[in-house]
Amino acid sequence: MIESGRPRFRRRPGPGRLVRLSPVILTVVIASLAYSTPPEMAFSRLLPAAPALAAAMWPVLPTVLLGTVCLFLMIGLSLVFPDLGTWWTAAGIIAVTVAAAYGSHLRLERERTLFQVRLVADAAQQVVLSPLPRRLGDVEIESLYLAAAAEASIGGDFYEVVDTPFGVRLLIGDVRGKGLPAVGAAAAIVNAFREAAYSESEMVDVARRLDASSTRYNAAFPPDGPMERFATALLAEIPHGGRRIHILNCGHPPPLLLNRGKLRVLEPDTPSPLLSLAELIGDHYNVDTFSFAPGDLLLLYTDGIAEARARGGEFFPLTAWMRRQPPTPPRELLTVLHRDLLQHSKGHLDDDIAALAVRRREP
Repeated sequence: MIESGRPRFRRRPGPGRLVRLSPVILTVVIASLAYSTPPEMAFSRLLPAAPALAAAMWPVLPTVLLGTVCLFLMIGLSLVFPDLGTWWTAAGIIAVTVAAAYGSHLRLERERTLFQVRLVADAAQQVVLSPLPRRLGDVEIESLYLAAAAEASIGGDFYEVVDTPFGVRLLIGDVRGKGLPAVGAAAAIVNAFREAAYSESEMVDVARRLDASSTRYNAAFPPDGPMERFATALLAEIPHGGRRIHILNCGHPPPLLLNRGKLRVLEPDTPSPLLSLAELIGDHYNVDTFSFAPGDLLLLYTDGIAEARARGGEFFPLTAWMRRQPPTPPRELLTVLHRDLLQHSKGHLDDDIAALAVRRREP
């Protein structure tokens, strides 16, 4: 599920063993029917279907070998039933086997290309979602990431945590859109945060740096279509040795704070502008301060969690779910969240999911 603060990506499983053996099973079934039924039924004419099916899942050589086996089976059946039309069926087997071998070759080439694209996508995602430290001082941190598109394992959700002279600073956000353009926009924001978090003493100035970086990226790589590309983001600062947390919320879902069995939704008094929209609606940022005592558990998340749907259309009841959780380490909280999300959605996510669980350790 979750390992050493690294994001975990869902992979689509390959075909099962029985499915991969289906061309052999089909060959045996056709040959058995051709041998055990009257010649007029001519089941042997179905033998070319076996190498055609093999091309969808086998490499070139096994596909050719199966076609050769089918050819010899046809010759053997012709010795038992001389009036099967052997030469026409044999020619069909040869033609289909050649076409199937070529189709298998093209499929393997496409799979290799897709594999390279996935490697590039994963590398790009790792630039945004680099492994996080499990602990910074008295602050424990754990992360979770699930991509809605299992084929690509890539999306616009992002997070980062850095230890600075001003305290532990956290970032979580979501770029509108998916794919490599969204990841590029997310990378611009995360990279700006990694620099600004160390150099800017005020979170308002960090937010302005993020907005400027996002705006520059969108100007250099404008989105397709009429819709503007923007991002929600949430900045948090946990001062060293304190019992408070400062939050600047740029249109992002509010964090959930669990304190001794009581849940608090950390809504901002005044929302701050979304990233890339400050020029349109003004750069008036607001920082809210909340109590964050030892033992408190904080959940930061993207909207893919709260908007995960069951088959009946019901949203995942995140607030009620969080209220039921016992005091637990961040790793265990996200493990249970991962499990319950997949159960609720039956494994079909409509949006990418990212979450950070943070706990201040007891002294």
